[in-house]
Amino acid sequence: MEDRTNEALYLELSNAAPSEAEQRAGELVKLAGAHRVHWYDNAHPNRTDLPPKVKEGTMLVVAEVDRTFRAPDPPLDTTAHLFIRHSRPSQGVLDGAPTTGLLIVWISPRSPEFAQELRDWGDFIHIRHIAAAAIPGFTQISVFENARDTDPRYMHFYEFSSDDPEATFKTMTPHVAPRLGGMDSEAYGDWADWRAHGGRLFYCNTFASLGQVTAAS
Repeated sequence: MEDRTNEALYLELSNAAPSEAEQRAGELVKLAGAHRVHWYDNAHPNRTDLPPKVKEGTMLVVAEVDRTFRAPDPPLDTTAHLFIRHSRPSQGVLDGAPTTGLLIVWISPRSPEFAQELRDWGDFIHIRHIAAAAIPGFTQISVFENARDTDPRYMHFYEFSSDDPEATFKTMTPHVAPRLGGMDSEAYGDWADWRAHGGRLFYCNTFASLGQVTAAS
């Protein structure tokens, strides 16, 4: 696993079949500015604990791109966003293993005046404590910002090296809560509550890797 340094990520969330997602990845990797494209299976479709505010999908395609990349018109019934790497560094513990799963979090400030507070909470409280807990299977956590002036504004991009990304995600709270004095503590409440910092959660879900394709040199 390498430190994530790519300038941007382009994501398409849809109900495509795995074969269709693989074909789409092959199309995207041929575009200027695309370096590698992955496709993932939704590990927890139709989740109710964190209900999505965007159209849900069974398949996620993620393209690692640079700033010369121009987002194409997405296929019908596809949620697509181009995210630019945030200036603050990634956090986490690299374990040398490949990325086999993801946790995708799309979040926005409730209004523009909350943007800095939300970003500081995300970086210095929420993500920091997750990274500090060194949770088995969690590796790199990177932050990206939407290339367009639209929701969701931010993406928290969690990479996993475990076999079961949803099971790994579910270990997050049990690892973090004791460090903050337990789930009844004020510190834990602050860590867990994006709303108190002006946030709106648009999407949170886990994905399992199915394959990848690399641009021809």
